[in-house]
Amino acid sequence: MTCKKQSPKMLMDERQEELHKCLEATKRISIEDLASQIRAIGFECLRCGDCCVGEDNSVVVFPFEIRKILAATDLAWLDAVEPPIVGEWDCHGNFHTLEWRIKKDGESCKFHSAAGCKIYHARPILCKTYPFYLDEGTLRCSECRGLDKEIDSDEAERIATLVVKRSVTEIQEAIALLERYTDFERGNPTKSGVCIVHDSEGEHHIAWEELKDNCQAAQEV
Repeated sequence: MTCKKQSPKMLMDERQEELHKCLEATKRISIEDLASQIRAIGFECLRCGDCCVGEDNSVVVFPFEIRKILAATDLAWLDAVEPPIVGEWDCHGNFHTLEWRIKKDGESCKFHSAAGCKIYHARPILCKTYPFYLDEGTLRCSECRGLDKEIDSDEAERIATLVVKRSVTEIQEAIALLERYTDFERGNPTKSGVCIVHDSEGEHHIAWEELKDNCQAAQEV
């Protein structure tokens, strides 16, 4: 018996259904239980800035978060964020990628400084919840020197609330992205096309001239 290959639309429909189930499950997570886990782990932000630097440092931001950053800094969109260089090329020579990342200055976040975060009050929710995150409803921790420190109940509950909010937001953004996503025929890298960023608001077409070294980097991935 031959298995019928699923179409891209069927796969996306299945993925959306999975995301909706995951969203409802995440909304049911007990803040009290999560706060208890955070208290058991222990945490205090040491303001060391380790999470703001490093070759692997990459902060995903959603459109509504980008607008908050722009309002706080008066920067233009592409001066604050950039598309990732991981993606796929279509048959017309356009490069497709997902979501946005905060720009970096070398290995440091663009907004990191010796005095601290330049956009602290407008920083993304990923930064607000570090080093904690949810992985299919399970609390996980990234590497951080502030772990194993004493934390009071109010602070643990505040972080737990933000961790759930972050997970809900990420799932909602993923659902919105898929609802607006149109699949494409794959092709080979060229320098004649454009960069197309898919996010929760749809497609954003950007000329490579606006992205400086990103075209070469994308071709090398």
